[in-house]
Amino acid sequence: MRNLFKKGLSIIGISALVLAACGGAQETNQQAEPAAGSGATNQEVALTIGETPWTSTVPPTYVAKHLLEEMGYKVSVQKADAGVVYTGLSKGDIDIFMDAWLPDMHKNYMEKYGDTLVDTAISYPDGELGWVVPTYMEDINSIDDLVGKEDLFNGTIYGIEEGAGITETSRKMIEGYDLKLEYAASSEPGMLTQAKRLMDKKEPVLFVGWRPHPMFVDFDLKVLPDSKGFFEASEVHVITNKGLQEKAPEAFAFLSKWSMPVGDIEEMIVKIEGGATPEEVAKEWVEANPDRVKEMKGE
Repeated sequence: MRNLFKKGLSIIGISALVLAACGGAQETNQQAEPAAGSGATNQEVALTIGETPWTSTVPPTYVAKHLLEEMGYKVSVQKADAGVVYTGLSKGDIDIFMDAWLPDMHKNYMEKYGDTLVDTAISYPDGELGWVVPTYMEDINSIDDLVGKEDLFNGTIYGIEEGAGITETSRKMIEGYDLKLEYAASSEPGMLTQAKRLMDKKEPVLFVGWRPHPMFVDFDLKVLPDSKGFFEASEVHVITNKGLQEKAPEAFAFLSKWSMPVGDIEEMIVKIEGGATPEEVAKEWVEANPDRVKEMKGE
């Protein structure tokens, strides 16, 4: 009888241990469940950043990609012109765009797609854009000075791709000033190659320009004042798809605190043009700006 009693106690003890172990495992599993917005949850969320073919877009795009990946998101970059990027944002195919020029240059896109977009943050407030000439053209110091002197430039202003805000505004400005100029649309590299070819020979050249851009580091240029107000100083904004806040709340909160000095962006562009990869330059910026990164992440 005693042996049976001992065996009964042993079975009860073993059962208690098994139940305790199961309860502990259940408790551990419950504790391991990630909270909403945590890095583990973020790993299930894929984000796409739109990258336009402008050098100013590249540094903030890859810094944002680097930091979002640190937060656990799967991030891809889709390269396209501005029209395709805004269309993608409106449809939800693209989640984020880091280089929206407002209020003027991308006004048409915001008016067309604004109901589906969120103006999330100001990246930097001192974007400058317009028509530029080399400083050796001492007699051309404003858009008004171009009137009657279009032959100096063979009747051509060199610009970037169709669909860009600066292209549409340039065409309006040609009409507004009654200039006998043709707008030669090209890619940014194509425009700069042509401009450099003429500047190397100290010949007249007229083309579009903006900051941040290494063209102002590489060449002595001046932006021509526009008395009719076609071009105004712009702020550069972060734009997101309307659904991002629900899809990735931690990413949206991070982007809403985004800012990056225009001087930093220009320095990064120069490094990329010098042979560094966007990923390398982005990582270097993140490591050099820990306080700014913590602030944007809300840490």
